[in-house]
Parts: sequence; structure tokens; C-alpha cells
Amino acid sequence: MDRKRVSNMQDTIAAIATSLGVGAISIIRVSGPDAISIVDKIATSNLLNKKSHTINYSYIKDGEDLVDEVLISIMKAPKTFTKEDVVEINCHGGIATTKKILELLLKNGARLAEPGEFTKRAFLNGRIDLTEASAVMDLIKVSSEEGIKLAMANLKGSTKEKIRLLRAKIIDIISNIEVNIDFPEYQDIEVVTTQKIKDLLEPLKKDLQEIITNSKNSKVIKDGINVAIIGRPNVGKSSILNKLLGEEKAIVTDIPGTTRDLVEASIYFDGLRLNLMDTAGIRKTSDQVEKIGVEKSIQSIEAADLILLVLNQNEALTKEDYELLDLTKDKKRIIVLNKNDLPKKIVLPNVEEDFNLVTTSTISSDGLKELTAMIKKMFDLNKIKTKDFTYVSNLEQLNRLEEANSLLSSIEKGLDNNLPIDMLEIDLKEIFQILGEIIGETYTEELLDHIFKNFCVGK
Repeated sequence: MDRKRVSNMQDTIAAIATSLGVGAISIIRVSGPDAISIVDKIATSNLLNKKSHTINYSYIKDGEDLVDEVLISIMKAPKTFTKEDVVEINCHGGIATTKKILELLLKNGARLAEPGEFTKRAFLNGRIDLTEASAVMDLIKVSSEEGIKLAMANLKGSTKEKIRLLRAKIIDIISNIEVNIDFPEYQDIEVVTTQKIKDLLEPLKKDLQEIITNSKNSKVIKDGINVAIIGRPNVGKSSILNKLLGEEKAIVTDIPGTTRDLVEASIYFDGLRLNLMDTAGIRKTSDQVEKIGVEKSIQSIEAADLILLVLNQNEALTKEDYELLDLTKDKKRIIVLNKNDLPKKIVLPNVEEDFNLVTTSTISSDGLKELTAMIKKMFDLNKIKTKDFTYVSNLEQLNRLEEANSLLSSIEKGLDNNLPIDMLEIDLKEIFQILGEIIGETYTEELLDHIFKNFCVGK
């Protein structure tokens, strides 16, 4: 551990742990070696000799002036979230009062906590691993019951134990390889053959791919599906958004180019959250503002989990329609033939083979139930088993898992090509290192910063 980190860990940190606003109660959290003594300086009651895990009635004072009537929770190390002394001040929820108490704590020796620093200390002090730390953030942000189940499974350490088991298997393989290399003359040592390594790697790869798949599925459960409504101007994109929401979220007119920026809104269908994006109509334009909107629309195609490509069934396909069909061909998409209350003039190539297709009318709402049913079928949460669900929720961790999986594939190819086993051992050691980084057995400062930077200050 470097000198800067030692210094930071010796600091006593403080932050507001609840949303700042008018409310019944606010909580200011303090953690570190001087937590109790610092709070004692601004409390009217003597806190230094209080027992651990007690709640104490007091006033907060600023010199001779009383600031607020509070309840102060004393929790002494190591049986706390950070494994340090922790004090939580429950005060009345006024903005001015809460800020004033925090200000007094900082004046008397505490330092303002960095984003996620309480959870970071819990990790550095061995209270939780990195997957459990990410689960804490998931619980804060989660918006569905299934998301809560997933976060709680990780908070209990299910992913940590699965990855530790994978590392144990890898180190067994590495040990056997090294014994064969270093002591080939011993007759009682099991010979590690190419086939033997293949047999050992197969269940490893299966388990790793399962965690990767679960991690991608968890994003759908926790964050919802990002749905981009794409099409050229005046095909009914904004009307579809409004009908799905049941409100007039987007402006609708007969004038092409009315929508010039992304219009975003969320809606729930049977526990499935759809993050809808109504985009500017994609066409060539000389209008600078509309041109920016069109560029954003094209960018949203890449970011979306699902594309609703809206076409006007009352018109033949245009050049822009063909371009959009080609642009979205490799994405998960639904073709929406809108305006089915008008005569059909559109002809789609290979409809039966290539397209998830639904026809709609935003005047009569015809086809909208079929559209939502198709979306639910494409992202069926019932097929995702959340029991014993092991996953990583941080993008950096997921990327590292993908890297480990790629290395496993390289090892398999190397075995097929009869590469020397000691060369393949290098990749096995790298996989062992990567898995250690994911759960925090080994880590870099950059990885920690990336994981904790999106936490709120008081967590």
C-alpha cells in the first residue's frame, strides 16, 4: 500500500448520507480513527465513553449556540461497515441544518469523503470484495424487484465464491504443469497431457461464459432495455412514443423535422423497463440544428439494445428507408409498419425470413399491444434464472471477464496446434491475475478509481 493511501486511510471522513433536500430526517456519516472524538466536540452529551452500537440523544452545538436536536449512533470498530469507528448523526432534514452540521465536522478535523469512499474503505479493510462493492451501488440504483434479488445475491458474495473457485481450479492446473516441467524424472507424478488440460479447461470456460452471460442479462434486469425509435421524418415515431407512454411527451405535427433532439422516457411492462428514445427523423438536411439531431439519431442506433424501425406503410420504400434497413440489420430490431389505417403501398424484401414485423396505427392504437408483446417475448425475463445468479455489474470488470474468456480460447487453439505447455501456462497465469482483479484479490489503483467514481459521496 503506498504512502498516499496510508495517509488517506488514517483520515477521518464525513459526508451527508441521505439525499439533500427538505425531509423529516437527514443522516451525516463519519468514519475513521477520530470519528467519535470529532463528533464529541460538537455534541452536548459526552460520547467518548458510550458503548458501541448505541443511539444517544444530544444536541449539536456551534460554540454556545445550539444547531439541532439529534440522535447519534455510535458504532466502534471492527463491527462496522468500514471496519473503522463509525458515527451517524440523525438530524432534522432541513438543507441549511444538514450542511451546517457537516461544516462543523469538517472544521473539527474531519475530511469530506470522496465519492464511494465509505464503500472503498470497506473493501480496503477486507469487509467486502469488489463484486460486493458493486452490488452496493446496484442496490442504490436498482429500479425493479428482480434487480434487488440480483444485487442481494452479489452482496452475499455469490460471485466472489464462484470466481474464487475458478481461480483455485486454474492454480491447480498451473501447479501440475510446473511440477511436470521442473521434475520430469519423478515417476509418481501425474503426466499433464494436452488432452488432460483440455478436459480441465472445458468446465472452466463454461463457468466463465455463464458469468459473462449473467452479467449481460443483469443489465437488462437492473437498467432496462434502451429502445431507439428510428425512422425518417413524419412516419409516426413521436406518436408511437406518446401512445406507449399514454401521454403527450413528444410534440407531434405534420411538419417534417419537428423532432430535432432525443426525447427520452421510461415505461414498465410486466417488470420490464423500457427506456424509450424518440429520435429526430433521419434524412439529409441543410438545417444545422436538424443536422445535429440526425447525427444523434444515428449514434443512438449503436447505443440501443433494441431498434424500433418505423416505416410508413402508405408509401413505397424510399432511399432513406433502405439505408436505415441496412444500418440496423445487425441490431436486434422490430420493423413497425405504421399508418395501417391507410392503403398499403410498401413492399418489404424477405419479410418472412428477416424481420420481426408489426403493423400499427397511432390513430386507433391498433397493433400497439402486439408491439409490446413482441418486445416482451424478445426480452423474456422469465427465461433468465435469477436464483444463484453470479454476475459482475461494472463495465470494467465485464471487459476483464471477456479478456479472460478470450485468453481461454487462445489456450484451446494453442493446444490444438501443439504449442509447448509452458507457453500456454503464461496465459493461464494472466487469467488467474484477471479473476483476482475482479474480486479484489489483486487490484490496481486505476481499477478502484473506475469502480468507485460513480458512487454517491455519502456511500
